[in-house]
Amino acid sequence: MNRKEKLFAFISDENYIPLKLNEIAALLDVPKSDFDELRILLDELICEGKIYLTKKNKYIAIDNNADVVAGILSCNSSRGFGFVRPINELEDDVFISMDKMNGAYDRDRVLVYIDKKESESSRREGHIFKILERGNKQLVGIIRGIKSGRYVFEPDRKEFFADVLIPTVHAMNAKKGDRVLVRIERYTDKAQPYGSVITVLGKGDSLISCLEGILLENNYHKSFPQSVIDETKDIPDVVSTDEISDREDLRELVTFTIDGDDSRDFDDAVSLEILDNGNFQLGVHIADVTHYVKEDTPLDKEALNRATSVYFPHTVIPMLPEKLSNGICSLNPDVDRLTLSVFMEFDSDANLHSHRIAKTVIHSNARLTYNIVNKIFDGDRELSHQYYELVPILTEMNKLAKKLADKRKERGAIDFDFPETKIICDSDSNPIDVKEDVRGDSHRLIESFMLAANETVAETAFWSELPFIYRIHEAPDTEKLTEFNTFIKNFGYALKGKIDSENIHPKALQEIVEKVKGTPEEMMVSKIMLRSLMKACYRDTNDGHFGLASRYYCHFTSPIRRYPDLFIHRVLKDFLDGKIDDSKRTKAASASLKSSENEVKAETAERDAVDILKTAYMKEHLGESFTAVVSSVTSFGIFAMLRNSCEGLIRYQSMQSDYFEYDEINHIAVGNRSRKTYKIGDEIEITVVAADILSRRIDFVLTEDANVHNLMKITNRTKTIKLSKDIKKSKYRRKHKRK
Repeated sequence: MNRKEKLFAFISDENYIPLKLNEIAALLDVPKSDFDELRILLDELICEGKIYLTKKNKYIAIDNNADVVAGILSCNSSRGFGFVRPINELEDDVFISMDKMNGAYDRDRVLVYIDKKESESSRREGHIFKILERGNKQLVGIIRGIKSGRYVFEPDRKEFFADVLIPTVHAMNAKKGDRVLVRIERYTDKAQPYGSVITVLGKGDSLISCLEGILLENNYHKSFPQSVIDETKDIPDVVSTDEISDREDLRELVTFTIDGDDSRDFDDAVSLEILDNGNFQLGVHIADVTHYVKEDTPLDKEALNRATSVYFPHTVIPMLPEKLSNGICSLNPDVDRLTLSVFMEFDSDANLHSHRIAKTVIHSNARLTYNIVNKIFDGDRELSHQYYELVPILTEMNKLAKKLADKRKERGAIDFDFPETKIICDSDSNPIDVKEDVRGDSHRLIESFMLAANETVAETAFWSELPFIYRIHEAPDTEKLTEFNTFIKNFGYALKGKIDSENIHPKALQEIVEKVKGTPEEMMVSKIMLRSLMKACYRDTNDGHFGLASRYYCHFTSPIRRYPDLFIHRVLKDFLDGKIDDSKRTKAASASLKSSENEVKAETAERDAVDILKTAYMKEHLGESFTAVVSSVTSFGIFAMLRNSCEGLIRYQSMQSDYFEYDEINHIAVGNRSRKTYKIGDEIEITVVAADILSRRIDFVLTEDANVHNLMKITNRTKTIKLSKDIKKSKYRRKHKRK
């Protein structure tokens, strides 16, 4: 039992009386030198939802048998309610109605009392009775006006159900309509918090201010603390002879990287050899970042705090400073680099016969790109001649990768292979093109090899009982599965077998993915399926990966941009050196939680940036017509998606040929008089009539209805939407004041 476990056992003992920090320290005879560690351990237990701090600053355990749940509040932006997602990820979410939030806001860490337990016909419901930690230290939004001598600030994030009041002396000369970054100074018993302006970003409808706002609100900075910068000064620019003395020398082995055209940090290199017995030895060589990022240093702590690199279309916020990420850690060609290698021996049918892990040094022969390799596979003579030494290896690699993919398919792994979107920005962050980023064989080759390495490492760690961070993906919720099955029946599909979380096999979902491939409804069915699945996360226990149909899985191959990978490298190197550091078990739990939370935050921020840039791009195409596909049908209109993945709304009131209504059972729009229908997958001609960066909303009309009258109706509707949002906020304030 480690220190944190002993501390929790002490606080959760039935004879424990609530104590303050100094009282716990005195009772447990904690020396002054360990006082900071005690505070950190208590904070970690709070973050893990095991204890909480009372208003009198006393620590109390959350009774596992009581109807109390610790979690993070996630609010619905349009309907006013929320869900608390338990910190214990094995528990289901708890529904919180607007009148039971008790002063909590989106992203707050809270304690919930369960009022209504889950049954076959309903979910768990509860009320928030304590706010453990505020989730919003700062917000980005727009100054909307003045009220009672104070500025009224409206956050961009509509999930935050309140305006913020800013005293004029703390407004930094901001004007009405400006987008600003605000620090929350205090929360009150009333609905509206108080804040102060930190930075004026510019006009509210400015693209640059919107993008900068996303970065600042989430506390993303390209720059690093001075302590981290100072530490990197001692990191070398080249690998020395001393550093490779205890490593397996692979510099004569043909290795190379395959990445995107604009990639600058190269985590992984690959190699392939044919052994004397006819089998293939695949080598996956990953940058040994931990050689330079030492445990518990400022650099390591900053990497854990960031947990991941964040990729926006117009910029990248790295987890590690550029000297490491693009320098000594990056597997650049024609230079020596320190690596951690996984060697896997496969037979001709891609069955794994043996594997080993080693500390190595490589000398990459080439920096290839996905486009180059795809062209070589397509028979490009010029490139095949340029890389003639690598073509035979690439050919054998492609064969092995396809066999590995077939193996995954046999066991039921779900492969969403639809095109992704790539936004091209100019030097001023303006979007100049939005296009499909189609995956080719080269993408699948690297994917197959990285998956194989991740699974191999995870299985090794499990059977060796190492302190570890696994990448887990639980089976989908029964209710969501049932809803998905109901949805796909509209297209003539159905899930096979019993539809519940305990009996569903990923192969049943895989079969649907295969059936819809190449159909008009492929994109929509795949998206709805993704929403039906659980969110993958990091955990210090091995609970398998549903989507990959894998018993053992982790993230090992990207330590430059993901902290769990970096942590795993440390554990593996200890293991290779013949030691297991049990103190890392506690760190594995806290790093898993931190990494999972930051991953969700990064994905949300990346999605927001993409939505803004897509809207800005379509704003340059007002009045133009395109072919689109109906992507969703709702009670208020039809969503249509262009080939470049930009999506817009066609309101029923803009459709002139008939009065259309939503058929909820069949998910179609039906004309009252003509009985004409619109369903998901229908190809239609649309005209772009509006694109509002502030709301990230794109409006279409059917090209046959594109006229001045419709444009006026859509312009007027913007005022109505703004009014409805104000009404929603005022309702929240009134209910909040009554508490």
